[in-house]
Amino acid sequence: MFKEFREFIARGNVVDLAVGVIIGASFGAIVKSLVDQVIMPPIGLVTGGIDFSQLKIVLKAADEAAKKPEVAILYGAFINTVIQFVIVAFVIFLIVKGVNSLKREKAGEEAPPAGPTPTEALLGEIRDLLKSRG
Repeated sequence: MFKEFREFIARGNVVDLAVGVIIGASFGAIVKSLVDQVIMPPIGLVTGGIDFSQLKIVLKAADEAAKKPEVAILYGAFINTVIQFVIVAFVIFLIVKGVNSLKREKAGEEAPPAGPTPTEALLGEIRDLLKSRG
């Protein structure tokens, strides 16, 4: 059983998946920082200094005496999350587009020249026959 487990873990797909998850988590932290610290401040400035992460609709105010927390819909945090998603989707789009263009270039370099089509081959034979007659 240990041998089977070791073979399973040693497969390339499992290792690739683990690397992808780790890099994905790190990339998520980078995107969060980009959105929170770079993109949202100018948007807040344009919108009159609104901090989206603090926007909310209070359904029930906090009751300090009963030690009950505030109940609120945090729609500002949702706006931040949507902006993060759009940024991540755009960056992934750019990465996939770049990889695809590299694959196309590589495929174009490695592809052998195409042979003549059956019609071209037949026309070549006809041409050769006509040359040999005259």
